Amino acid sequence: MEIITILVVSGIILVSIIVGYFLGKFITNKYWERNLVPEIREDAIKRSRSVLTGKFSEQLAPYLPNFPYDPTEARFIGSPIDFIVFKGNKERNTEEVIFVEVKSGNSNLSSSERKVRDAIENKKVRWEIYKIED
Repeated sequence: MEIITILVVSGIILVSIIVGYFLGKFITNKYWERNLVPEIREDAIKRSRSVLTGKFSEQLAPYLPNFPYDPTEARFIGSPIDFIVFKGNKERNTEEVIFVEVKSGNSNLSSSERKVRDAIENKKVRWEIYKIED
């Protein structure tokens, strides 16, 4: 009789633990869905819009009123820098080559962009010809 009682009590405890686990998991999932998921989605949408706006603005930058160079002399690269400006190219007299990175709002240079900037500032730039053989 004692063994049956121990088995029944053990079974009740085991079922209670399993039910408690799944109930807790269900409640936690509902909490996340109601309270945190909308915030996470909203934040992701804001970031996505910000990135798209930045990319769109980058390509339009040469046509904005305060862009300091002739838009016809700017060539969009996109990555790791946005533009290369061939100053004087309009008159077929390129006097300077300028690397331009476009930023908006509070955005900063990425580590890749900083490395490109540093290479240019340290005059680690050169001209090279690549010939395709027949």
